[in-house]
Amino acid sequence: MAFGITTLFKKKVEEEKVAELFVNILFNAVDSSFAEVTELLNNDVNLLNPGTIDPENQDDFLLIVIAGNFKLLDDYFYEGQEDRIKELTVEKLAAIYGVDTVSMRSAINNMLAYFKKINYPSKNTHYAMSRAVFHKYDLNDFQKDYFRNLNAPDPILLKNIDEIMEQFIIKWDTFTEKYRITD
Repeated sequence: MAFGITTLFKKKVEEEKVAELFVNILFNAVDSSFAEVTELLNNDVNLLNPGTIDPENQDDFLLIVIAGNFKLLDDYFYEGQEDRIKELTVEKLAAIYGVDTVSMRSAINNMLAYFKKINYPSKNTHYAMSRAVFHKYDLNDFQKDYFRNLNAPDPILLKNIDEIMEQFIIKWDTFTEKYRITD
């Protein structure tokens, strides 16, 4: 494998540290802003009535954010490396949640399967995350009759959710420009 000259001057960071950053970035982002997210979603002008998302109920949102970013690792790390980062991340998440790694991996895989189901035929992870928020927080119940009967998000509402979810996607391209990942 040939490395460019810029690769030689990148700072080295171990996969273990990448997994730790992954978890810390997402937990901090959700913890510090979920109340604001609920306010934005509950009061979106495209809803007939205010939504009822509880600012204390961030578990589904956090899992959506984790699963989406987990899926996006494939786009930024080479095969094998992203598998190790995922496994290390699962271990860290399992420790935080006080569950075994099999249960944690299963929760993430179940959310990824949910993404496929609600976002078919699209394979866009960002849109899947937005659709998952729409469905997990029952925003359909607060839409205009037309979209509620379709059980599909109003496209403008979905665009607003997309903009929110963009803030929770880790910018791995920026990270990989500065750092070289080591075992």
